[in-house]
Amino acid sequence: MASDQRARLRPSWVLLGPAFVAAIAYVDPGNVAANVSAGAQFGYLLVWVIVVANAMACLVQYLSAKLGLVSGLSLPEAVGSQMRRRSRLAYWLQAELVAMATDLAEVVGGAIALYLLFDLPLLTGGVITGVVSLLLLVVKDRRGQQMFERVITGLLLVIAIGFLTSLFVAPPPAAEVAGGLLPKFAGTESVLLAAAMLGATVMPHAVYLHSGLTRDRHGHPEPGPMRRMLLRATRWDVGIAMVVAGAVNLSMLLVAATNLQGQDDTDSIEGAHAAVQHTLGTTVALLFAIGLLASGLASSSVGAYAGAMIMQGLLHRAIPLLVRRLITLTPALVILAIGLDPTRALVLSQVVLSFGIPFALIPLVRLTSSRRLMGEDVNHRVTTALGWIVAGLITLLNVVLIYLTVTG
Repeated sequence: MASDQRARLRPSWVLLGPAFVAAIAYVDPGNVAANVSAGAQFGYLLVWVIVVANAMACLVQYLSAKLGLVSGLSLPEAVGSQMRRRSRLAYWLQAELVAMATDLAEVVGGAIALYLLFDLPLLTGGVITGVVSLLLLVVKDRRGQQMFERVITGLLLVIAIGFLTSLFVAPPPAAEVAGGLLPKFAGTESVLLAAAMLGATVMPHAVYLHSGLTRDRHGHPEPGPMRRMLLRATRWDVGIAMVVAGAVNLSMLLVAATNLQGQDDTDSIEGAHAAVQHTLGTTVALLFAIGLLASGLASSSVGAYAGAMIMQGLLHRAIPLLVRRLITLTPALVILAIGLDPTRALVLSQVVLSFGIPFALIPLVRLTSSRRLMGEDVNHRVTTALGWIVAGLITLLNVVLIYLTVTG
């Protein structure tokens, strides 16, 4: 092969991007609420949940991206093509509930951040978050996916700076962090938080979205060297994006475990922000709030993007952007208007998300294991086995969660 051909088939930084958009779903305000609550209440006990969930996320997001690249279909399209109309409608309804739970976390998180930064009422902050996320989607429609990827990646960098800075100000004790890598629980509440952390890490809408993002970015190449090169680039894309998201998630828990454990009124984001300000200073608290705001704005737009892709793939209907945004935005604004505890609403929204995970993961593993659909790029047997283990573990955790919640 000539040198110029080899150069064209070498993975390049310019091929990265889709996974960074999907990664925003892994650092949304629901993560902040779940991880801060876990660290403040249980210290380093649930460090292992973040590590395991992030490892699962790497596999899941790669399978989603591979499905879009190899089959030329988004996951909702691939699922919908194998269902009758009534089944597709039922499947869409559960996916729509997941999308609403997603938007709830993201809009409420953005509203809390605007309250912390500018003392705005939560309902006003929620409306502003919804409007800005709509403008970000307009950027995608007007300037294309790559410009949208650049904007979202920039916001991911802001999020990372906002939450990682505090680790350098007050590093956690290494021995206690290492102890948290041993899987264990401490009662029903720790299981509830573990499920919330899992729902905030392995996000159903990110699984649906990533397949379409990769397909739209790279097309549907024929089997051969170009497809193999794009799959290699996709593995790098997913790996780097998930390392960044995992580091941010871990930093949230470690900051709470190191600085907030045992303090009063740290069971809310507002209380945690006040405790961070008292313990680590105004600058770190400001960066915390800015990171939360960037998280709410970016993840809200990505969530709405995923909702539109889900609806298009399952119902074969393209809903106008403004209407689509209002559908998922309304529940969040209602919760802010009636004055429910926003942090608790965030945590519970992540539990709802965790219930939607099997509906995304089981079809994903089955479809990427189909030689008829994937051809020579069908999953290796080991990959398929790992995929079923991940889906099984997540489903089992949710069953245990329901049992403990009902009987506890």
